[in-house]
Amino acid sequence: KIAICRIEQLAPFPFDLVRRELRRYPNAQIVFCQEEPLNMGPYWYAVPRIETCMKAALVSKNEVLYAGRAPSASPATGFAAVHQHEQSMLCREALGLVVE
Repeated sequence: KIAICRIEQLAPFPFDLVRRELRRYPNAQIVFCQEEPLNMGPYWYAVPRIETCMKAALVSKNEVLYAGRAPSASPATGFAAVHQHEQSMLCREALGLVVE
């Protein structure tokens, strides 16, 4: 089963709402997904806060996985075909459909 939860507002971080959602899925593997490259999106801001919520919610897994584009100097590839491939892989990673 897959549950998708979206954090609409990152600042101020909604600790209470994230904890509430995490309590609904105590055995879930948490995956943070973003379209931006790793060095440009909210990953580095959000993940420590999500981990704090995980501890408070007593979630059994303590690691947040990342699904998204690799670090890059540019937010876009400039090629439609490459963008479509990256987007497809991003979605597959987020849903656990990609085998490493």
